[in-house]
Order: sequence, then C-alpha cells, then structure tokens
Amino acid sequence: MPDNDLSNLPTTIASLVNLKELDISKNGIQEFPDNIKCCKGLSVVEASVNPIAKTPEGFTQLLNLTQLFLNDAFLEYLPANFGRLSKLRILELRENHLKTMPKSIHRLSQLERLDLGSNEFSELPEVLEQIHNLKELWMDNNSLQSIPGSLGKLRQLRYLDLAKNRIETLDTDISGCEALEDLLLSSNMLQHLPDSIGMLKKMTTLKVDDNQLTSLPNTIGSAKAKHGLSLLEELDCSCNELESLPPTIGYLHNLRTFAADENFLTELPREIGNCRNVTVMSLRSNKLEFLPDEIGQMTKLRVLNLSDNRLRNLPFTFTKLKDLAALWLSDNQSKALIPLQTEAHPETKQRVLTNYMFPQQPRHDEDYQSDSDSFNPTLWEEQRQQRMTVAFDFEDKKEEEDNSGKVKVEINLKRYPTPYPEDLKNMVKSVQSLVGKGVHSSHAHQHQLSTGTATSAGTNMEHTHLSKEPYDPPWPLPPKEVTDREMQDFSQTQLMDQGSIHNSGIDIPKRKDKEELTESSEDSMGGSPNDIRISDMRPTLVEPPMYKPKVVLLGKDKKESMDEEVDKMHCLNHSGSSATYSDYSPSQGSSGSSNPPGNSHVCVCVCVCVCVCVCVCVCVCVRARAR
Repeated sequence: MPDNDLSNLPTTIASLVNLKELDISKNGIQEFPDNIKCCKGLSVVEASVNPIAKTPEGFTQLLNLTQLFLNDAFLEYLPANFGRLSKLRILELRENHLKTMPKSIHRLSQLERLDLGSNEFSELPEVLEQIHNLKELWMDNNSLQSIPGSLGKLRQLRYLDLAKNRIETLDTDISGCEALEDLLLSSNMLQHLPDSIGMLKKMTTLKVDDNQLTSLPNTIGSAKAKHGLSLLEELDCSCNELESLPPTIGYLHNLRTFAADENFLTELPREIGNCRNVTVMSLRSNKLEFLPDEIGQMTKLRVLNLSDNRLRNLPFTFTKLKDLAALWLSDNQSKALIPLQTEAHPETKQRVLTNYMFPQQPRHDEDYQSDSDSFNPTLWEEQRQQRMTVAFDFEDKKEEEDNSGKVKVEINLKRYPTPYPEDLKNMVKSVQSLVGKGVHSSHAHQHQLSTGTATSAGTNMEHTHLSKEPYDPPWPLPPKEVTDREMQDFSQTQLMDQGSIHNSGIDIPKRKDKEELTESSEDSMGGSPNDIRISDMRPTLVEPPMYKPKVVLLGKDKKESMDEEVDKMHCLNHSGSSATYSDYSPSQGSSGSSNPPGNSHVCVCVCVCVCVCVCVCVCVCVRARAR
C-alpha cells in the first residue's frame, strides 16, 4: 500500500497472522496500532516517509522481523527493549531526529546493515562496538566530532560512511577494521590521517576530499605486500591544502581513479608513473609548473584534467598516451582534445609539446570567489552603484538623442470608460424612437403629396420632436466632419433649388462647444428650443476620431442629372421627413419626371458607431422646393 493517503492502520490488521511483508511507505500514518504485535509472521516492514513519531511497545514483539525501514520519519527515540528484535539484519533509520540508541541494541547480534545518517548524533554510540557482525555503517550528515578507537572492534565492517560531520581527528585504532573496503571521510575538518590507515590492506575506496589535510601519510603505499593500500582503486583528496604527494603513491598499482583538485601542488612525484592502471586523473586548480616525463608510462590514461595550472608545456612522452581521449587544459576549452605540436624547450632544448593554450595563466582569486568568503558591503555597494550608473547613462543618452534634432513623437492616448449596458439601452431606445417618428412623418408627407393638400411653406427643415431634455451620453462620440469639396457641391445644389435652405443649416462645426453648436443649429434650422437634435447627443471630443463615419448618399438619379450629384457627406438629422432605407423609393429621389419640376429630394444616411457592439444608422431626407 505505498504512496497513498492512509492516515492510520486499521486495528483489524491483527487478524493477518500469516502476513510476512508490510509496505506502507509514503503515506500519512502517524503511529502503528499496538495490536500489530499479533502479526507474528512479519519479516519485512517498509514504513519510510511517514510522520511516525514513535514505535509502540508491541512493535518489539515482532520477533521474526529481519528488515525494518523507517527512513524519513519523525522518530526521536527507539523503545528501550528494541533489542528484542534479535533476528533483525537490516535497520535503516535515516533522516530522523535520533540522538541516542538504546543499550539493548547490542542484542542485535545478526544486524549487518545500520543506517543512522542524517540524524542528530553528536558522538558515535558506544553500543555499536558490540555489534560484531555489523558490515555496513552509515553515520553521515550528523554532528560527530571524533571517532573513538572502539570502532576498531568492528572487524567485519566493510563500509563506513562518516562524511559531512565535524570530525577533526581519526583514532589510530581504526586499523582494527581490517575488513574495511570503503572509507568515506569527505566534508569534515581532518588535518591529518593516522599512519595506521596504511594497515587497511583491503581498502578499495578512500575519500578524504573537502578537509584541511596538508599531507598524506607515506604509509598509503608500501613495498611490502602486507602493508599499504595496495588494493586501492579510488583515491580522492581534492579540496585540501596539499603541497605535495608522497612518493609511495607509486605503489598503488591498482589505482584507477585519482583526484587531487583544488590543492597547492607545485609538482608531481616521478613515482606516479608507476600507477599504470589509472584511467582518470584530475589535477585541476593547482600550481603545477611542469609534469614529470614518467607520466608517459600511464598508458591506460583516458581522461586527464590539467586546467587552471601554470604549465608552460607538456613532456614529449605524452605521445605515448595512445588511449587519451580527453585532455583538459582550460575550463572554457571547446573541445575535449586539442592537437599538440612539437617544439624545443628554450632552456633545455628538449622536445616538448605545446599549443596555443600554453603557457597557462593563473586564475585571479577575485574572479573566483567561493561561497564561504565573507560578505563585503563596500564592494557590494560599489557594484550596485555601477549598475545604477549604467541605467542613468542610458537615460542621458536617450535625452541626447532626443535633443539632437530628431523628431520627438508624442503619443497622447486616452482611454475613455466603457459605457454601462443601461446607457447603451437608453441610447438605442432614443435612436429607435427618433427613427420611428421619422418614418411616421414620412408617411404623412407622402399622403399629403398624393391628395394635393401639401403646401410649399416649409422652406426651412423641420425638427423631429423627441423629448424636452437632450440626451447626453457619458462617453465621447466621434465628430462628423465635412470636407470643403463636399460643402461646396452641396451648397451649389441648394442654391439652384431654393435659397430658403442655407448652407449654414447643414454645416457641421468641426470643434465647437456644445452650446455654440446648439445655438447655431437653432438659428439656421429654425427649430424650437424644446426640440431635441441629433447634435445634442454628441458631446465635444478632445481627441480626433480613429475611424471616420461612413456616409451613404441616396438621392437623384446620376444618369439624369449628373451636374446635381451630391458627394458623400456628414449631416445632422434636422429634417421633419426622416426616412429609413425601407421608406425610400425611386419616385421620391428623382426630380426629373415623377416629382414636380420645382422640387428636389435629397436623402443622406449617416452611420455612427457608438461602441464596439452598437452601430446606429440614421437616414436624413432633406426636401427643397425651387423658387
């Protein structure tokens, strides 16, 4: 049942007497039920990644338990009688809050693997020395400061991980772990290694990187078969303070991986050429000025990192490294292997290998500051001011460019509020009422013409009465402008028909106030002050319109009177005989045959886009009678 949302185990689990394996990892279980002790057949319990704070007393009655995994939980202690689980072989308690171990744990005589990494131990529990069959011990990422000599009693121990602690010294009795194969001491505070470490003759991996070592003991290698780390395959001593390597390193005949990065090495011992099984060697970030010729004997070398040193050239014996696939001479090297060329050494006249990357330039310390460097507020403030200065320089440059004679474009964009739906409804209703009354007046006018009762007294255009108060929308409408050519053509047409309709009656002011527009309309059109006008519905705009309204002219037949054709123009609806497209007929628009000779009939349709969703079209018919 791993990786679910279980919050607890049912008490009925006690009925599973034949249950052998239980996996409840990655859930939300906070505790085991006490009656889990009834599951006598349980041998494997995987309960990692659960917020378990403690194990019940009944848990220690699972006498057949051989593997227990309680990693990444909230355990702070173990039951005092935890040692009753005598058949336990694997116990993993990583990433908890343990500080001590119960004394009864020495009864775990069959325990082979114990993982106590990432806990809160400040010292190695003494009880561990009594678990003689222990083979693997993880104590990494704790707060250990020293390793007691009693740890040497674990003669079966093969794997010991003490990395990421605060260990300053390593007891000489560590040599008692004669079966030890892997010793991990990375990221501690070690200043030296005991000479007795050379007695761990079965060791294959030694990692002492990220410490404070100034030297390696000579005992790591020995000509005697029973001494030295003759079986060592991996040695990592990077990130220390080593100034030299012991010559006995040449006895590490089985060494395959060697790393000594970020030290203070100025030279390599000639004996290193005897490590002929090395395939990967990294000497990055040291102070090497030359390499010994014996390095050409490492014929199995495939990867060699020499970047960030002070080398002037390479020995000619590098030509013997036939298997070399990557030679790093710089951190920013584009290719793994760059061709070398033969030259004569200027002093010794010996043949050497070189290319354009030599001589190597030392790295400047100020360019590669580590994270552990102290914070320098002064330097930080200077860098901040420089960044600010760059920004200000850009602004000044921009002002200089503006003042250098370039045309400065000002963009005056102004956003008007979107009208509310209620205002739109009122607007549409007013326009519909206006159009409806215009249709009614048009029908009445047609009836008068058919009965002969109509007179020619209406020389001025009539206003459609809509309401006593003008409608003033809360948003701006685009102004309606008329070109000079349109005004001239329309004025000539009106003068030919009858002088009663003045040009000023249809002239649209381009940018006047609302009061001047109303006053001009009343004088020229002859309407009463109480009559509403389309112009009253259009407040003055500050900005020019983005799109001009389209004007459709419906009027005289172009084939019969080409000289009286009226171009497209903007006008206001001040006519008493307004009509829509449906009310217009060819007989009304023609002045040649159907209508009396003295009459002219011009219809102009104006489409006004009020908003993105409302478009109002108003047709205005202007009727004139010739003298």
